[in-house]
Amino acid sequence: MSEFDFDIAIIGGGSGGYAAARTAASAGLKTVVIEGGKEVGGLCILRGCMPTKALLYAADVIHLARHAETWGIRAKNVGFDFAQVMARKNAIVKDCTDDRVQQLTSGKFKFIRATARFTNPHTVALSTGETLTAEYFIISTGSVVSEPPLPSLREAGYLTSDDALRLVEPPKSLIILGGGAVAVEFAQFFARFDTQVTLIQRSEHILRDFDTDAAAELERVFRRGGMTVLTKTRLLDAGREGDGKAVSFEHDGRTVRLAAEEILFALGRAPNTSPLHLEKAEVKAERDRIVTNAQMQTSAPHIYAAGDCTGPHEIVHIAIQQGEIAAHNIAHPDQPRDMDYRLLAHVVFTDPQIGTVGLTEKEARAKNIPYVAASYPFSDHGKSLIMDARDGFVKLLANPDTGEILGGCCVGPMGGELIHEIIAAMARRMTVHELAVTPHYHPTLAEIWTYPAEELAGRIRAGRVTE
Repeated sequence: MSEFDFDIAIIGGGSGGYAAARTAASAGLKTVVIEGGKEVGGLCILRGCMPTKALLYAADVIHLARHAETWGIRAKNVGFDFAQVMARKNAIVKDCTDDRVQQLTSGKFKFIRATARFTNPHTVALSTGETLTAEYFIISTGSVVSEPPLPSLREAGYLTSDDALRLVEPPKSLIILGGGAVAVEFAQFFARFDTQVTLIQRSEHILRDFDTDAAAELERVFRRGGMTVLTKTRLLDAGREGDGKAVSFEHDGRTVRLAAEEILFALGRAPNTSPLHLEKAEVKAERDRIVTNAQMQTSAPHIYAAGDCTGPHEIVHIAIQQGEIAAHNIAHPDQPRDMDYRLLAHVVFTDPQIGTVGLTEKEARAKNIPYVAASYPFSDHGKSLIMDARDGFVKLLANPDTGEILGGCCVGPMGGELIHEIIAAMARRMTVHELAVTPHYHPTLAEIWTYPAEELAGRIRAGRVTE
């Protein structure tokens, strides 16, 4: 009989935790999942992917309706019922949450509703007053909204991304602090529901981890749509101003003060690990982020981690992969698997959407990885002209010797869908020469990839790049 209550205890029942539990239970391990959140489902279902993308799709619909005359369609006085927009979002979240609850309570493993903290490397104390032991642990506790950089922001009052999802009506004006995916997605959502939006970003461009050409294209579209986008700023102060809220910041060598009805703090999330007492389990963390190796193993050999609490990429399908790999490596120590981020993809669900996979030019230059690149605009592409979706471009990066595709970027209509063609191509290590001769139906959005592929195939011949 085992000296432990369970073979494996998983702390956190979100996407990474559930994937780990499913994998562990199917391998025959006695498994328990401990979930201490007020709601069951994890960030993606409750406050991330599902609710935000439901809102963004509604924003796309109202935008198309208001521009229906482009296609000869009369749709006058297009309005909206914001409460109904939010109610549909809530219904979708409830459906997904109900499914996750059913999965967690299916009986394949034990499910406990409680918070947990380590008291020693093999024991956790639960908020119910009980304790339990396990031979192995997987920590998948996700993330929380980061603390604001200025105490005065707290005094002024602000919305978080969680708060924004609970609004019953859109603010008349909104200052958004931040330029990452969360910030830009909320910016366009509110702008399309008649909020006057000002986006304030510290770095030279929004989406600072993306290539400049992609970020600059989205900035151009935002400004054309009436949004104010201010980059290269430094936040100084915040406070109340009448019935509204204001921020002060440096921009172009001068101090600027702007006021709005609300401020949305969208400067990221932080690992949710401080309540765990990781030091009692001898688990190393850096700035609350759990340190793991490629096998998702922490500094304590019997404890693994997955998802936003460890990173390095806060993306739900990555959390799922990490959870599965952690559980596999516990169940099959003689057949270890590593995480591989070669096919790392990102999608920003704005209009135009941005999808990337593999290397960006910025990353290739930073790592001194040789590459050649070619791009092609949607403004000269048949299907996008039909759709009047002329903003953006596609871009391919390739190995200059072999032509193997190293990365792709799509800024344009359905960019999050179109990038999967390059994910599939890179999974099979295809070259631009092979992609260029792959049949594509006309007129489709997807055939646009053949144009940069053809250009690069023509330039990369016999291990020699021609200009």
